[in-house]
Amino acid sequence: MRPVSKYGQNFLIDLNLVELIARSAEIGPSDIVLEIGTGVGSLTSIMASQAGAILTVEIDQNLFQLASEELAPFPHVKMIQGDALKNKSTFRDDIMESIREAKSRLPDDSKFMLVANLPYNVATPIVSNLLHQDPPPDRIVVTIQKELGERMVAGPGSKDYGALSIWIQATCRAEIVRILPPTVFWPRPKVDSAIVRLDVDHERGNAIPDLKYFHQTVRALFFHRRKFLRSVVISAMKGRLDKPAIDEILGRLGHGETARAEELNLEQISDLVEALRQAELANE
Repeated sequence: MRPVSKYGQNFLIDLNLVELIARSAEIGPSDIVLEIGTGVGSLTSIMASQAGAILTVEIDQNLFQLASEELAPFPHVKMIQGDALKNKSTFRDDIMESIREAKSRLPDDSKFMLVANLPYNVATPIVSNLLHQDPPPDRIVVTIQKELGERMVAGPGSKDYGALSIWIQATCRAEIVRILPPTVFWPRPKVDSAIVRLDVDHERGNAIPDLKYFHQTVRALFFHRRKFLRSVVISAMKGRLDKPAIDEILGRLGHGETARAEELNLEQISDLVEALRQAELANE
């Protein structure tokens, strides 16, 4: 078996850490788990003794065949061969349909989780897209690049703080469970990795009136992170709000001339984005 570099394959070879991933997810007997990157089925086998249903996706045909043999004793494990993403911003329809179908057969209090040692090259689109699927996940426990994990949990003023930090923390409670050195993988990656746990707060997410507007505006606010906030907001609005209206909003929210987006906490960013959205609606 040889790793395929285009698939971003780095296999976790320390079984204690594989067990830590499963343990960190706190999987219950009525829960449904989505795994992206089955590999040889090591993590899947552990979770199969804990979960009510598992859907595991593997893009590599050779690994898919190996894992199929390993997972044959588990009838509640469904395998899909292929790419989990239809494109960079959308999950394959059959994956989410399989999740919905499995969820309909399980008790109402069942949780939907993503638990996986994610291929590095798809970690960001997998996590960010899954948060907006139907159904959304209740928990995510994944192994990803340490740098990405640090961006997810970063706070204001940190070099890692940015749009991804806001997007994740606007809907999740995020924590780094463990930092993993390259030596626990084969082949060894060039960077450290992290096991990250995201507990999705559905009420927090539902409190955002327009998630698409929120994402687009946050991305624009952090596009030039070192610029002053006023300049960044003017650029983000692209003429949809005039400068006096923007100045009124920034003044009302208490942001001075030297404020920068990277200094604002999640609540301040959320209040600013909503004020801009309301002003745009009033302008229509």
